[in-house]
Amino acid sequence: MFKKVLIANRGEIAVRVIRACRELGLKTVAVFSTADRTALHAQIADESVCIGGPATKDSYLNEQAIIAACEITGADAVHPGFGFLSENASFARNCGKCGITFIGPSPESIEMLGDKAAAKAAMKKAGVPVIPGSDGEIKSIDDAHAVAEEIGYPVMVKASAGGGGRGIRLVGSPDDLEAQITAAKQEALNFFGDDSIYIEKFILNPKHIEFQILADTHGNVIHLGERDCSMQRRNQKVLEESPSTIMTPVLREKMGKAAVAAAKVCGYYNAGTIEFLVDDKQNFYFMEMNTRIQVEHPITEFVTGVDLVKAQLKIAAGKELPYSQEDIKLRGHSIECRINAENPDLNFRPSPGRINALHIPGGPGIRIDSSAYQGYTITPYYDSMIAKLIVYAPTREEAIAKMKWALAEFIVEGVDTNIDFQLSLIRDPVFESGKYDIGYLGRKTNA
Repeated sequence: MFKKVLIANRGEIAVRVIRACRELGLKTVAVFSTADRTALHAQIADESVCIGGPATKDSYLNEQAIIAACEITGADAVHPGFGFLSENASFARNCGKCGITFIGPSPESIEMLGDKAAAKAAMKKAGVPVIPGSDGEIKSIDDAHAVAEEIGYPVMVKASAGGGGRGIRLVGSPDDLEAQITAAKQEALNFFGDDSIYIEKFILNPKHIEFQILADTHGNVIHLGERDCSMQRRNQKVLEESPSTIMTPVLREKMGKAAVAAAKVCGYYNAGTIEFLVDDKQNFYFMEMNTRIQVEHPITEFVTGVDLVKAQLKIAAGKELPYSQEDIKLRGHSIECRINAENPDLNFRPSPGRINALHIPGGPGIRIDSSAYQGYTITPYYDSMIAKLIVYAPTREEAIAKMKWALAEFIVEGVDTNIDFQLSLIRDPVFESGKYDIGYLGRKTNA
């Protein structure tokens, strides 16, 4: 086992990783930008190093500064969290060259799965159902028209190097195709430095279901059930739950086997998530694989009892998974609400500022993952998440009831938040019925 872990991230995920390291007796190093001098992760780690200015390119995306921080502090491992450099194959490779353990998959797996077109080809090879569409990158507008005509409108234009809902456009007719491709390519270039795109058939009103997998370096791969991430706005997840209301034992077994096959065909190890779309006839299609820990991982931890971050650390240290697929049982129900500093009444405008008062809910089955504290200033430089509020109960009905009063107890003063908006979702009869799809929230909010 390595001895000291540098967390190449910020916010609640950095705090989460620091706590997991402490439980395993590992020393921690936090990196922070000049805007994050007072951030919680920079205060609770064993050591902290400033790596640059507020802009992400100068700090949390600054590979050289992060690797230099490892060398200065003697950190022999890096946990990338999610976002920033977590799915950057170059960074993972450079860590290895410097004798630093990258707590994640191999650079080769990141490269394969980060290219959505290449990932799709790999899934076909593994026998995993994929969404009909182009076999690879679209090279010209003529090719785009040909593919779209073949699979039929509407279609989705997607960035090959995309993620987080960026570089995606819905196209309803041939007249809109060229303009939407141009817009998607520009957004992809801005966010990922890569403007390659591909085209997929648009699946009408599907569920967005993802499967968590763990794979060690000894060839063992298991899945830990599903998360329903269908409550989304503009391709951004708002609320997640596990298990999904549409899941049956037969469908879970089929999708779980597909998820494991997807990981194996890529020679994958560490934690990963395979994302699927599921139509109203329970046909499922591979969408993408995320080669990192997910924001919504706590709901899987609640229903399985497996600490995913500690599992990541142990796998990176070469340890074998201590459980088989038969050992994984889903018990109870868990829901996560993302609490953001934003104003839903003003088109979800970010609301940076100082938190003047903070009261967080508590009690059995309540978990708060956050780096916020009273007096902390939310800066305008990074995402607006204040906290993740996660609840657990024996049944979905009890989990919904628990989330209702937990949200009602959650008080943040000084900045606008989406707490009341989340409370309206939890109270929504369509959500309570479980019969919501990936487009429901967009239709509800007209966005």
